[in-house]
Amino acid sequence: MNDLGQDLDLRLVRSFTVVAAHQHFGRAAADLHVAQPALSRQIQRLEKYLGTRLLDRTPQGTRLTPAGRTFLPRAQALLQAARQAELAVREQARTERIAIGYVEDLVITAAVQELRRRYPDAEITTRHLSCSDVGALFDKRVDALIARAPLPLAADDVSVTSLYEEPRMLVAPRDHPLADRTSVTAEELAGEETAPCAFETAEWTSYRILGAGLPPIESYEDKLELVASGEAIAVLPVGDRRSSLRPSLVTVPIEGAPPSRVVLVSRKGDPNPMINNLRLAARTVLTIPAA
Repeated sequence: MNDLGQDLDLRLVRSFTVVAAHQHFGRAAADLHVAQPALSRQIQRLEKYLGTRLLDRTPQGTRLTPAGRTFLPRAQALLQAARQAELAVREQARTERIAIGYVEDLVITAAVQELRRRYPDAEITTRHLSCSDVGALFDKRVDALIARAPLPLAADDVSVTSLYEEPRMLVAPRDHPLADRTSVTAEELAGEETAPCAFETAEWTSYRILGAGLPPIESYEDKLELVASGEAIAVLPVGDRRSSLRPSLVTVPIEGAPPSRVVLVSRKGDPNPMINNLRLAARTVLTIPAA
């Protein structure tokens, strides 16, 4: 008669299989790193649960009873099934993990929340990157990158999914001749000389209007300072709200300019299933930010 209200203890089953393999309590106890009396009590508990003797002690050691011989292959199969279940769960836990990078002004909160809602047990982390740090994708600090196209990455090395597009706006000082316009055209800006820019991925297309010989500037704040001081104007996606924090700057919609494209990028051939899960979540919830 088994212990009422209790399930079969796999630890006891394993102890039985080890004793059966060694046919000796002392050697089995050493293998299991337990004291021999403790091992004997474990076997007794298992036998009580099953309601029959599984092992007989002999002068040479132990031997299986008929019930023990019947139980042994089933016990081994039970332990194997438990091990396979454990490995499957651990593998699933390993694959339900993703680090998401996002660049500069982009806000990906909605996509991350949606992904966590769909996969509450997954390990999901985010990392804010500068536009010059897109290499984080290939040194595996992130598994996926949400950024503005184009990126300085070889097309053969990445998979790219378009998420949404944004129109562009002019950012200029309040005293600039174009600052009081309701809109400007791309043609009106085309004649301005392009100011140096570190990366196209910054989504910063700035146009020099004063001075000459401006050095390359990588910091976003330094570029804003250049615009605020009247040395340059800039073209940004309408979703980039950082310039609005400076009261000395104004924004003007641009007509006829190609839109800014927000994309999700991953390493080509990466088997992590969470990348596609992120792709689906992002395409569902990420849209052009409200004005």
